[in-house]
Amino acid sequence: MSAAKELEDAAGKYAADAIRFDSQGSRGMAIQMYQRAISTLIKLAQLYPNYNLNKLYLERASAYQERIKALTSAHGYSIQESRDADSGPPFTAMTPSESANAGGNSNTPQVVQSLKATYEDLIVQEKPDVKWEEVIGLDDAKKALNESIIFPIERPDLFPLGWPRGILMYGPPGCGKTMLAAATASKIDGYFLTVDAASIMSKWLGEAEKNVAKLFNSTRDMLKTGAPSVIIFIDELDSLLGSRSQEVGGEVRVRNQFLKEMDGISDKGKNLHLYVVGATNKPWALDSPFLRRFQKRIYVPLPDKDSRIYMLRQYTAPLRMDPNVKLEDLADITEGYTGSDVKDICQAVQIRVVSELFESGVAKDKTSQPRAITLDDFKEVLKRRRPSVSGDMLRAYTSWADNFKAL
Repeated sequence: MSAAKELEDAAGKYAADAIRFDSQGSRGMAIQMYQRAISTLIKLAQLYPNYNLNKLYLERASAYQERIKALTSAHGYSIQESRDADSGPPFTAMTPSESANAGGNSNTPQVVQSLKATYEDLIVQEKPDVKWEEVIGLDDAKKALNESIIFPIERPDLFPLGWPRGILMYGPPGCGKTMLAAATASKIDGYFLTVDAASIMSKWLGEAEKNVAKLFNSTRDMLKTGAPSVIIFIDELDSLLGSRSQEVGGEVRVRNQFLKEMDGISDKGKNLHLYVVGATNKPWALDSPFLRRFQKRIYVPLPDKDSRIYMLRQYTAPLRMDPNVKLEDLADITEGYTGSDVKDICQAVQIRVVSELFESGVAKDKTSQPRAITLDDFKEVLKRRRPSVSGDMLRAYTSWADNFKAL
């Protein structure tokens, strides 16, 4: 483990130095550092072939190699010369004037910015424009979010024992987890930070745990400077906190840092309205220490019949529907489909009748319109479109909910 940590840290240092030299126009030193970062990442992958982050790290190594090619080809040097740079570089650091001239030739600012990962890449700060009423059904989930976030913000004096700070939403993809988080944020006066969990691990060599700490520190600063509340929304939480068959260095440090931060907002910030809302399609992949930090664990299931009727009413409203089509019938034949599936089905039906118009040649007349959509159109589409969530997956969600739900 210590050897892996040393390799990750070394690769991170080489990469940071390479980008710094590249930005300054010192192409010889940049090439050396890029090559050292590449060789270190490859060595890490060879020593730990089952490491979960190998694919991501090798993608970074490939990006550094492409940058080396750009630097060498832009200045008339061969790739072999660039490879020899590590033992005795044929390049030297440029003077300021040379750097200014070379920067434009090698497109340095644009390429280097794509290699350089900043903390700001980690989060998206926004105020979602999603109304609570737009979230169809999911009454249990709405109730749990009201009790955990909205009520404590409106009347903190009514919660002498505090309130949950960690909220986990789990269930099949396409059922509204992200929309629930956005709708909750739109009801409160504060900040909503969306975090790319995969980027935490993939973009920063040896820096991931520092960025986790910076994320939580920056949210505390927001609250101290007047923000009434902050929600940190982490999608695909399992990619950050999931169980691993083999962990090497970086993952362990990130997971420990996250646990430390979660304990901090629960124990030391009892009066702060700082919440971590996580969403996952794989709740069984989460380790028990993390489950304990999410006091509310909310199952977001497939839409029931009433919810499907409401969705179908919304999605078919702009379409020309046969008057004999009953929404209740459509809701029956779409049982087992997710909310996203239902929208896709309506879109596919629309495309079906529009295609007929084009195939008949009538579409050339700009005044022509597709025929009315019938129930048979939906049935034909459903023959070729199965639910995105299998029965086995649904049983797995139900089983997990029976064991770990916390509303």
